[in-house]
Amino acid sequence: MKQRIYDSRAQGLVDFTPMVAGEIGMYVCGPTVQSESHIGHLRSALVYDQMRRWFTATGHRVTLIRNVTDIDDKILEKSQQGQAVGCFEEWWALAYRIEREFTAAYEAIGVLAPTYEPRATANIREMVALIERLIERGHAYPAADGSASVYFDTASWSDYGSLTRQKRDQMEDAADSEPVGKRDPRDFALWKAHRDSEPETAAWPSPWGLGRPGWHIECSAMASRYLGEEFDIHGGGLDLRFPHHENEMAQSTAAGFRFARHWIHNGLVNTGGQKMSKSLGNSLFASELLRAARPIVLRYYLGSAHYRSVLDYSAEALEEAAIAFSRIESFLDRAWRFVAETQANPVAGEAHAALYLGARNGSTSSEALPDAFVAAMLDDFGVPQALAALHGAVRAGNTAIDAGDTDSALARACEVVAMLDVLGIDPRSKEWGGSSTFETSTGGEPAALDALVGALIEQRAQARAEKDFATSDAIRVRLLEAGITLEDNPTGTRWSLT
Repeated sequence: MKQRIYDSRAQGLVDFTPMVAGEIGMYVCGPTVQSESHIGHLRSALVYDQMRRWFTATGHRVTLIRNVTDIDDKILEKSQQGQAVGCFEEWWALAYRIEREFTAAYEAIGVLAPTYEPRATANIREMVALIERLIERGHAYPAADGSASVYFDTASWSDYGSLTRQKRDQMEDAADSEPVGKRDPRDFALWKAHRDSEPETAAWPSPWGLGRPGWHIECSAMASRYLGEEFDIHGGGLDLRFPHHENEMAQSTAAGFRFARHWIHNGLVNTGGQKMSKSLGNSLFASELLRAARPIVLRYYLGSAHYRSVLDYSAEALEEAAIAFSRIESFLDRAWRFVAETQANPVAGEAHAALYLGARNGSTSSEALPDAFVAAMLDDFGVPQALAALHGAVRAGNTAIDAGDTDSALARACEVVAMLDVLGIDPRSKEWGGSSTFETSTGGEPAALDALVGALIEQRAQARAEKDFATSDAIRVRLLEAGITLEDNPTGTRWSLT
């Protein structure tokens, strides 16, 4: 079965075949670092992290470039607003501070660092060269008013509007610059002339005079610099399709690049049934979300919906996600103890136990993934269906443990661990600190706790054998008050933290 993806340009599912066998180049539009990260930023970064992890799990070497827009009208405006209220911060200091906050938020929910994260301000030379190329090819022009601004000539490119399937005469005027010196109000800025009201540090020399790049040219220059003139996938939020990605594609192809073979867009986030926006005051910031739930639960929740669907956030939905994830953790706890018990039995599922322990140490084999999970991910990254396979394996594993079916229980444990690894939500992995009760037999304090609880379990078993049920019940109550539950089954008694 081939990998299928929804290509926004084709507006349908297509077979995906990398340009180079075994290698995939992805460019994802990163943040404009002018204000705090919110739930939409987290979801978008997570979506492409899930795709990247899946491609890696299927044997591909992925080069993922995610840019940082660190020079923009909004950044300059935010800096000036601070100066007006006596809280001045240089625009470049503001951009760097917000960039670090974004990075911390991404890392908190387990988003892997991109292969490279170029800043717009570090690629000015490439942007100027690309603009010169567009002028030479007749698709851009210096402003007629004699300023240093340069615009893309939308009328010169017959394919303009093909990404979003719009006709040029039906498009709105470009909102990224004033219509001064333009041939047509729909022409967008490639280079913006320096204004007297802007700091001198926010201007660079160019053949047309001092200025700074327009937003759209930044991504074209950085994508082609680090991935080449043609690459596999360009991704970003659905709100970027127009004008940003439409303009990006137009200027890149007009320059002679084949550019992105496929365009992928992730859905947006609603809160309380409404689109999230600053004007409505319903923005959910990353810092608030990370206080509301454990980071791994937040990752599970944000990644649980299909990437193209709208995610409707609610506190209740986040709580439900926490409960669902706790079931997975509970099974891992039971399975870990089951593995530990069977290690001493050379005839009881040794191969499965070895695979489970190997997966735990980061050596998961894709062969351990269930067919249903693989089919879901191959079908346009169907994470909801993949999670259904995951929870199905958890239920089957619990049933097998209850029945004392060692081989089946450990086989399901292997599958669960492999699926969690692909999705980046294995609580025992190093990226999440590996601080769960699964470490009870590895030594140190967890092992000491296991020994203490084990001693009480033995005392309780002795009391039950002597029909001293008052003592056995008292031991159970003591452990429960300490946050430890006991589970009796035909093979003995197991404990877990509540």
